[in-house]
Amino acid sequence: MHVSPKNPVERAARIGQPGAWRPAQLLVHRLMQPIDRFLAIQAASGIVLLIAAVAALAWANSPWSAAYSALWHTPIGVQVAGLRFERDLHFWINDGLMTIFFFVVGLEIRREIHQGELSDLRRAALPLVAALGGMLVPAAIFVALNHGQATARGWGIPMATDIAFAVGVLALLGPRVPPALRVLLLALAVIDDVGAILVIALFYSSGIEPVGFGVAAAGVATIVVMQGFGVRAPLAYVFPALVVWAGAYRAGIHPTLAGVAVGLLTPVRAWVGEAASPVDHLQRQFHTTVAYGIMPLFALANAGVPLAGVSISGRGVALFAGIAVGLVVGKTIGITGASWLAARIGFAALPRGVRFSGVLVVGLVGGIGFTMSLFVAGLAFPPGALLETAKLAVLVGSATAAVGGLLLGRAVLPRELDHAAAQTAFAAETSTES
Repeated sequence: MHVSPKNPVERAARIGQPGAWRPAQLLVHRLMQPIDRFLAIQAASGIVLLIAAVAALAWANSPWSAAYSALWHTPIGVQVAGLRFERDLHFWINDGLMTIFFFVVGLEIRREIHQGELSDLRRAALPLVAALGGMLVPAAIFVALNHGQATARGWGIPMATDIAFAVGVLALLGPRVPPALRVLLLALAVIDDVGAILVIALFYSSGIEPVGFGVAAAGVATIVVMQGFGVRAPLAYVFPALVVWAGAYRAGIHPTLAGVAVGLLTPVRAWVGEAASPVDHLQRQFHTTVAYGIMPLFALANAGVPLAGVSISGRGVALFAGIAVGLVVGKTIGITGASWLAARIGFAALPRGVRFSGVLVVGLVGGIGFTMSLFVAGLAFPPGALLETAKLAVLVGSATAAVGGLLLGRAVLPRELDHAAAQTAFAAETSTES
């Protein structure tokens, strides 16, 4: 990444800012570089996601709505020898392309566990507690409003946070947001993704078949053996990855989880003679494609809610309220409340330069569920009125959280922030904990 003299880290190091220890400045610059690159892509992709969602909603409610529905039901088949596998376009996006999205999620989790915010328990304590609160409270609100009803199956919908949209909102707040607050959001979102993956695997999979597990295990074993023999070419791993996907599909587990498994298996140490580790290399290769291609396509295919088919009455009221209130209120209370409690009892501490007002902003922004919430909604309900109502609730709740987070951030975060001092504090804290 090109660093101009206006960069606060370099400027502080050059002018010898009081309290700015040069080795610490260089350390934080090295640590923040991949994070800044990741967040920059996420922030920009949030805009593309928004455009795709608005386009889908407009298309689904236009005179050409029939064409919108027909497009995603276009059959597409794959034939290998005498075997033919045919599904509609919607399946290939949600169960096929989204596997690559989950693969990148797996890579990010693997990298964070190895050398990021999740590599040290002390540093991971706050985002871990915040993420757990941000998942449990929205689910509890949803269950309280939908207990005993057919809609109760959607309890996992308001648990998710969309990192692209959330980072995009923080980006709009500009210099008001300290670096440590952005890192807190990133770590929280990664843990949130782990929670969503576990929820999908344990509660939104059906018809478990042991044969499928055997096929998936064979694919995983092949990957491990290939790594042991030093096979470096990424394309060589495509076939065993497809075997894992096919096994997961046959086993009744959502096949996108195969992407997570393969991502977690990716080595985090560079091969001899190579500068970047396979995790870093593959993340750079796929991240942009996922952010600007797969996620917007998913939004276009899933955010098109025909408003005429939405029923906010009877069961629909509790479903809509459970999701929307769970995202906006539940996430805010869960993330902020859990963080306050953890700090109060001494289990975790806020990063230097971060106040509880900043955590409150992160809590509200965390209510932007969108991608993962829409994904879980599609698993929780079959096509019909309940699914369309759930999708609309996700869109309304996410939009409310986004606007609310932006307004709250402008109100409570200081206008002027000494980023050099904040970076130095972050460096000192990181070097001490390392």
